Amino acid sequence: MYSADKWKDYELIDASDGERLERWGKYILIRPDPQIIWKNKKTSKLWGKADGIYRRSSSGGGAWVKNDVPEKWIISYGKLKFALKPMGFKHTGLFPEQASNWDWFSELIRERKEKGGSVKVLNLFAYTGGATVAAAMAGAEVVHVDASKGIVACAKENAALSGLENAPIRYIVDDCRKFVEREIRRGNKYDGIIMDPPSYGRGPGGEVWKLEDCVCDLVSLCEKLLSDNALFMLINSYTTGLSALTMGYVLDLEVTKKHGGVSETAELALPVTQSGGYLPCGASARWTSRRKEDSL
Repeated sequence: MYSADKWKDYELIDASDGERLERWGKYILIRPDPQIIWKNKKTSKLWGKADGIYRRSSSGGGAWVKNDVPEKWIISYGKLKFALKPMGFKHTGLFPEQASNWDWFSELIRERKEKGGSVKVLNLFAYTGGATVAAAMAGAEVVHVDASKGIVACAKENAALSGLENAPIRYIVDDCRKFVEREIRRGNKYDGIIMDPPSYGRGPGGEVWKLEDCVCDLVSLCEKLLSDNALFMLINSYTTGLSALTMGYVLDLEVTKKHGGVSETAELALPVTQSGGYLPCGASARWTSRRKEDSL
Protein backbone atom coordinates (compact mmCIF):
# COMPACT_ATOMS: atom_id res chain seq x y z
CA MET A 1 0.00 0.00 0.00
CA TYR A 2 1.23 3.49 -0.89
CA SER A 3 -0.28 5.73 1.76
CA ALA A 4 -0.32 9.51 1.31
CA ASP A 5 0.02 10.17 5.03
CA LYS A 6 2.24 13.26 5.13
CA TRP A 7 -0.41 15.86 4.31
CA LYS A 8 -1.05 18.80 6.65
CA ASP A 9 -3.41 20.83 4.42
CA TYR A 10 -5.52 17.83 3.41
CA GLU A 11 -7.34 15.34 5.65
CA LEU A 12 -9.81 12.55 4.93
CA ILE A 13 -11.80 12.99 8.12
CA ASP A 14 -14.37 10.24 7.60
CA ALA A 15 -15.79 7.95 4.92
CA SER A 16 -19.24 6.36 5.02
CA ASP A 17 -22.16 5.35 2.80
CA GLY A 18 -20.57 6.34 -0.49
CA GLU A 19 -19.22 9.71 0.67
CA ARG A 20 -15.94 11.30 1.74
CA LEU A 21 -15.77 13.98 4.45
CA GLU A 22 -12.60 15.95 3.68
CA ARG A 23 -10.68 19.00 4.82
CA TRP A 24 -8.93 20.95 2.07
CA GLY A 25 -7.06 23.69 3.90
CA LYS A 26 -9.72 25.28 6.09
CA TYR A 27 -12.69 24.18 3.97
CA ILE A 28 -14.77 21.04 4.54
CA LEU A 29 -16.10 19.15 1.51
CA ILE A 30 -18.37 16.14 1.06
CA ARG A 31 -17.86 14.24 -2.19
CA PRO A 32 -19.07 10.86 -3.49
CA ASP A 33 -16.75 7.86 -3.78
CA PRO A 34 -17.92 4.47 -5.14
CA GLN A 35 -15.25 2.61 -3.13
CA ILE A 36 -16.96 3.54 0.14
CA ILE A 37 -19.43 0.67 0.41
CA TRP A 38 -19.47 0.56 4.22
CA LYS A 39 -22.04 2.45 6.31
CA ASN A 40 -20.51 3.30 9.66
CA LYS A 41 -22.28 5.86 11.82
CA LYS A 42 -21.39 9.43 10.86
CA THR A 43 -20.38 10.68 14.29
CA SER A 44 -18.27 13.67 13.25
CA LYS A 45 -20.13 16.96 13.65
CA LEU A 46 -18.39 18.17 10.49
CA TRP A 47 -20.78 16.10 8.36
CA GLY A 48 -23.34 18.81 9.11
CA LYS A 49 -20.94 21.73 8.63
CA ALA A 50 -19.55 21.15 5.13
CA ASP A 51 -18.69 24.20 3.04
CA GLY A 52 -19.15 22.29 -0.20
CA ILE A 53 -21.25 19.22 -1.10
CA TYR A 54 -21.25 17.35 -4.41
CA ARG A 55 -24.09 14.92 -5.01
CA ARG A 56 -24.54 12.38 -7.78
CA SER A 57 -27.72 12.46 -9.84
CA SER A 58 -29.84 9.33 -10.28
CA SER A 59 -29.94 10.12 -14.00
CA GLY A 60 -26.16 10.35 -14.25
CA GLY A 61 -23.60 13.06 -13.57
CA GLY A 62 -24.06 15.29 -10.58
CA ALA A 63 -23.59 18.81 -9.22
CA TRP A 64 -22.33 20.88 -6.31
CA VAL A 65 -25.52 21.27 -4.29
CA LYS A 66 -23.68 23.46 -1.79
CA ASN A 67 -20.72 25.62 -2.74
CA ASP A 68 -19.79 28.05 0.05
CA VAL A 69 -16.10 28.09 -0.80
CA PRO A 70 -14.06 30.71 -2.66
CA GLU A 71 -13.79 30.53 -6.42
CA LYS A 72 -10.20 29.46 -5.76
CA TRP A 73 -8.01 28.76 -2.72
CA ILE A 74 -4.48 27.52 -2.09
CA ILE A 75 -3.16 24.50 -0.16
CA SER A 76 0.41 23.30 0.33
CA TYR A 77 2.27 20.01 0.39
CA GLY A 78 5.71 20.83 1.73
CA LYS A 79 7.12 23.44 -0.66
CA LEU A 80 4.50 22.67 -3.31
CA LYS A 81 1.42 24.87 -3.63
CA PHE A 82 -1.78 24.16 -5.51
CA ALA A 83 -4.80 26.23 -6.49
CA LEU A 84 -8.09 24.43 -5.84
CA LYS A 85 -11.60 25.09 -7.06
CA PRO A 86 -14.85 23.10 -7.30
CA MET A 87 -14.78 21.54 -10.76
CA GLY A 88 -17.13 19.36 -12.78
CA PHE A 89 -17.62 15.70 -11.85
CA LYS A 90 -16.78 16.29 -8.15
CA HIS A 91 -13.12 17.23 -8.66
CA THR A 92 -11.10 19.97 -6.96
CA GLY A 93 -8.13 19.99 -9.35
CA LEU A 94 -5.89 17.74 -7.23
CA PHE A 95 -5.66 14.05 -6.31
CA PRO A 96 -4.12 14.00 -2.79
CA GLU A 97 -3.36 10.27 -2.87
CA GLN A 98 -0.71 10.97 -5.52
CA ALA A 99 1.51 12.60 -2.89
CA SER A 100 3.03 9.20 -2.09
CA ASN A 101 4.16 8.94 -5.72
CA TRP A 102 5.52 12.50 -5.69
CA ASP A 103 7.68 11.59 -2.68
CA TRP A 104 8.91 8.40 -4.36
CA PHE A 105 10.13 9.83 -7.64
CA SER A 106 11.33 13.08 -6.06
CA GLU A 107 13.76 11.09 -3.93
CA LEU A 108 15.06 9.29 -7.03
CA ILE A 109 15.53 12.58 -8.86
CA ARG A 110 17.33 14.25 -5.95
CA GLU A 111 19.67 11.28 -5.57
CA ARG A 112 20.60 11.42 -9.27
CA LYS A 113 21.10 15.21 -9.10
CA GLU A 114 23.30 14.93 -5.99
CA LYS A 115 25.57 12.60 -7.94
CA GLY A 116 25.91 15.21 -10.68
CA GLY A 117 23.46 13.67 -13.12
CA SER A 118 20.57 15.26 -14.97
CA VAL A 119 16.98 14.00 -15.14
CA LYS A 120 14.52 14.67 -17.95
CA VAL A 121 10.94 13.66 -17.12
CA LEU A 122 7.91 13.18 -19.37
CA ASN A 123 4.56 13.64 -17.60
CA LEU A 124 1.67 12.30 -19.69
CA PHE A 125 -2.02 12.98 -18.98
CA ALA A 126 -0.45 15.51 -16.66
CA TYR A 127 -3.67 17.25 -15.54
CA THR A 128 -3.05 20.25 -13.24
CA GLY A 129 0.61 19.41 -12.74
CA GLY A 130 0.93 17.84 -9.30
CA ALA A 131 3.61 15.45 -10.54
CA THR A 132 5.12 18.13 -12.77
CA VAL A 133 5.78 20.58 -9.95
CA ALA A 134 7.02 17.79 -7.66
CA ALA A 135 9.52 16.59 -10.28
CA ALA A 136 10.62 20.14 -11.11
CA MET A 137 11.04 21.00 -7.42
CA ALA A 138 13.29 17.95 -7.06
CA GLY A 139 15.50 19.27 -9.89
CA ALA A 140 14.19 17.60 -13.05
CA GLU A 141 13.58 19.10 -16.47
CA VAL A 142 9.93 18.30 -17.24
CA VAL A 143 7.80 17.97 -20.38
CA HIS A 144 4.15 18.29 -19.33
CA VAL A 145 1.56 16.93 -21.79
CA ASP A 146 -2.23 17.13 -21.55
CA ALA A 147 -4.95 17.43 -24.18
CA SER A 148 -6.84 20.22 -22.36
CA LYS A 149 -5.63 23.78 -22.87
CA GLY A 150 -7.50 24.98 -19.78
CA ILE A 151 -6.03 22.28 -17.57
CA VAL A 152 -2.51 23.05 -18.81
CA ALA A 153 -3.12 26.68 -17.81
CA CYS A 154 -3.93 25.43 -14.29
CA ALA A 155 -0.65 23.50 -14.25
CA LYS A 156 1.28 26.66 -15.16
CA GLU A 157 -0.45 28.46 -12.29
CA ASN A 158 0.51 25.72 -9.83
CA ALA A 159 4.12 25.88 -10.97
CA ALA A 160 4.16 29.65 -10.44
CA LEU A 161 2.57 29.30 -6.99
CA SER A 162 5.36 26.87 -6.11
CA GLY A 163 8.03 29.34 -7.24
CA LEU A 164 8.75 27.35 -10.40
CA GLU A 165 7.63 29.83 -13.05
CA ASN A 166 11.19 29.88 -14.45
CA ALA A 167 11.88 26.17 -13.99
CA PRO A 168 12.71 24.08 -17.09
CA ILE A 169 9.12 22.95 -17.71
CA ARG A 170 7.78 22.65 -21.25
CA TYR A 171 3.98 22.63 -21.52
CA ILE A 172 2.40 20.77 -24.44
CA VAL A 173 -1.32 20.74 -25.33
CA ASP A 174 -1.66 17.54 -27.34
CA ASP A 175 -3.05 14.02 -27.48
CA CYS A 176 -0.62 12.01 -25.33
CA ARG A 177 -0.36 8.95 -27.57
CA LYS A 178 0.25 11.04 -30.68
CA PHE A 179 2.88 13.08 -28.83
CA VAL A 180 4.68 9.91 -27.75
CA GLU A 181 4.65 8.57 -31.32
CA ARG A 182 6.18 11.81 -32.59
CA GLU A 183 8.83 11.79 -29.86
CA ILE A 184 9.81 8.26 -30.90
CA ARG A 185 10.25 9.43 -34.51
CA ARG A 186 12.27 12.41 -33.31
CA GLY A 187 14.55 10.15 -31.31
CA ASN A 188 13.94 12.01 -28.04
CA LYS A 189 14.62 10.19 -24.76
CA TYR A 190 13.59 10.61 -21.13
CA ASP A 191 15.07 9.47 -17.82
CA GLY A 192 11.67 9.28 -16.13
CA ILE A 193 8.13 8.80 -17.43
CA ILE A 194 4.93 9.42 -15.47
CA MET A 195 1.53 8.33 -16.80
CA ASP A 196 -1.81 9.11 -15.17
CA PRO A 197 -4.24 8.07 -17.92
CA PRO A 198 -8.02 8.31 -17.56
CA SER A 199 -10.11 5.16 -17.29
CA TYR A 200 -12.30 6.24 -20.18
CA GLY A 201 -12.39 9.08 -22.66
CA ARG A 202 -12.55 10.16 -26.26
CA GLY A 203 -9.72 11.39 -28.44
CA PRO A 204 -9.80 14.54 -30.59
CA GLY A 205 -11.22 12.53 -33.51
CA GLY A 206 -13.94 10.94 -31.39
CA GLU A 207 -12.04 7.68 -30.91
CA VAL A 208 -12.88 5.82 -27.70
CA TRP A 209 -10.19 5.39 -25.03
CA LYS A 210 -10.54 2.55 -22.50
CA LEU A 211 -7.47 2.09 -20.33
CA GLU A 212 -7.76 -1.70 -20.04
CA ASP A 213 -7.68 -1.92 -23.84
CA CYS A 214 -4.85 0.56 -24.35
CA VAL A 215 -2.47 0.21 -21.39
CA CYS A 216 -0.24 -2.51 -22.89
CA ASP A 217 0.32 -0.59 -26.11
CA LEU A 218 0.84 2.67 -24.22
CA VAL A 219 3.53 1.21 -21.95
CA SER A 220 5.22 -0.44 -24.96
CA LEU A 221 5.38 2.89 -26.79
CA CYS A 222 6.66 4.78 -23.75
CA GLU A 223 9.39 2.21 -23.16
CA LYS A 224 10.90 3.31 -26.48
CA LEU A 225 11.38 6.78 -25.00
CA LEU A 226 13.43 5.63 -22.00
CA SER A 227 17.07 6.71 -22.10
CA ASP A 228 20.03 4.37 -21.66
CA ASN A 229 20.36 5.90 -18.19
CA ALA A 230 16.64 5.70 -17.40
CA LEU A 231 15.70 6.20 -13.78
CA PHE A 232 12.00 5.41 -13.36
CA MET A 233 8.58 4.84 -14.88
CA LEU A 234 5.26 5.26 -13.10
CA ILE A 235 1.76 4.39 -14.30
CA ASN A 236 -1.41 5.05 -12.32
CA SER A 237 -4.83 3.48 -12.71
CA TYR A 238 -8.22 4.43 -11.32
CA THR A 239 -9.95 1.73 -13.38
CA THR A 240 -11.95 -0.76 -11.31
CA GLY A 241 -10.84 -4.25 -12.26
CA LEU A 242 -7.43 -3.19 -13.55
CA SER A 243 -5.40 -4.21 -10.53
CA ALA A 244 -1.96 -3.10 -9.44
CA LEU A 245 -0.63 -6.59 -10.18
CA THR A 246 -2.01 -6.46 -13.72
CA MET A 247 -0.24 -3.18 -14.40
CA GLY A 248 2.92 -4.52 -12.80
CA TYR A 249 2.85 -7.53 -15.10
CA VAL A 250 2.66 -5.23 -18.12
CA LEU A 251 5.44 -3.03 -16.74
CA ASP A 252 7.71 -6.05 -16.22
CA LEU A 253 7.07 -7.39 -19.72
CA GLU A 254 7.69 -4.09 -21.45
CA VAL A 255 10.26 -2.36 -19.21
CA THR A 256 11.97 -4.57 -16.62
CA LYS A 257 12.87 -7.31 -19.12
CA LYS A 258 14.47 -4.74 -21.42
CA HIS A 259 16.07 -2.33 -18.93
CA GLY A 260 16.66 -4.44 -15.83
CA GLY A 261 15.96 -2.82 -12.50
CA VAL A 262 12.97 -3.67 -10.34
CA SER A 263 9.24 -2.98 -10.28
CA GLU A 264 6.70 -2.86 -7.50
CA THR A 265 2.94 -2.38 -7.38
CA ALA A 266 0.40 -1.45 -4.72
CA GLU A 267 -2.88 0.27 -4.08
CA LEU A 268 -2.85 4.01 -3.47
CA ALA A 269 -4.56 4.93 -0.21
CA LEU A 270 -5.56 7.80 2.02
CA PRO A 271 -5.72 7.36 5.82
CA VAL A 272 -9.15 7.96 7.35
CA THR A 273 -8.84 9.91 10.59
CA GLN A 274 -12.15 8.83 12.16
CA SER A 275 -11.69 5.07 11.76
CA GLY A 276 -7.93 4.68 11.50
CA GLY A 277 -8.46 2.70 8.30
CA TYR A 278 -7.48 3.44 4.72
CA LEU A 279 -9.52 4.39 1.66
CA PRO A 280 -8.33 2.74 -1.60
CA CYS A 281 -7.81 5.36 -4.31
CA GLY A 282 -6.59 3.43 -7.34
CA ALA A 283 -3.26 1.74 -7.89
CA SER A 284 0.27 2.44 -9.09
CA ALA A 285 2.94 0.38 -10.81
CA ARG A 286 6.48 1.70 -10.32
CA TRP A 287 9.69 0.74 -12.09
CA THR A 288 13.15 1.95 -11.18
CA SER A 289 16.58 1.10 -12.52
CA ARG A 290 17.98 0.94 -8.98
CA ARG A 291 19.08 -2.44 -7.72
CA LYS A 292 16.43 -4.28 -5.73
CA GLU A 293 18.39 -4.11 -2.48
CA ASP A 294 18.67 -0.32 -2.91
CA SER A 295 14.90 0.08 -3.31
CA LEU A 296 14.00 -1.64 -0.05
